[in-house]
Amino acid sequence: MQSKITTSTLFLTAALAVLAGPALAHTGEGLAGGLLSGFLHPIHGWDHVVAMVAVGLWGAVLGAPAMWVLPVVFPLVMAFGGALGVMGIPIPAIETGIALSGVVLGLLVAFFVKAPLWVAAVIVGAFAIFHGHAHGTELPEAANPLAYGVGFVVGTGLLHTIGIGLGLFTGHAAGRMVVRAAGVVIAAVGGLFLAGLA
Repeated sequence: MQSKITTSTLFLTAALAVLAGPALAHTGEGLAGGLLSGFLHPIHGWDHVVAMVAVGLWGAVLGAPAMWVLPVVFPLVMAFGGALGVMGIPIPAIETGIALSGVVLGLLVAFFVKAPLWVAAVIVGAFAIFHGHAHGTELPEAANPLAYGVGFVVGTGLLHTIGIGLGLFTGHAAGRMVVRAAGVVIAAVGGLFLAGLA
């Protein structure tokens, strides 16, 4: 008996793989600042996870080309913010900006806000600077910046892809309700971080 693998099954599998902890035979190796460390860093902070998933979700809500443009804008601008963080150039209210990204992006998804592509790109890019700066200042001293950066962008891209996958359910009434509910959850998580409760 053959089983049919659906798109939703693939995205669910990817989501579970991201959330699962890695099994490492040599604890600590490669974690100080290499590719694996960069990949895991955005995945281990719920404030970052919800915002990055929300970018993919909102892109899917807006449809093409936003579905593909926003997940490209975010890591590109995030890299710029990361460079500012590595250079020690201060940006005020980093943690507030990160928490607000969850609140704002979650609400944009929950209310299916249809913004022009350039407005959506500016909103996503503005929040990406906060996320990038935070990670740039947290870059381990022993890190290989190139390997860490590549891993970081791949991890971020995977989170965006999960958001896009979930957003593909908007073609059905029940799917739209699920996506709206996901937006509410994302906004709530961002609100908790904003209130300092999480």
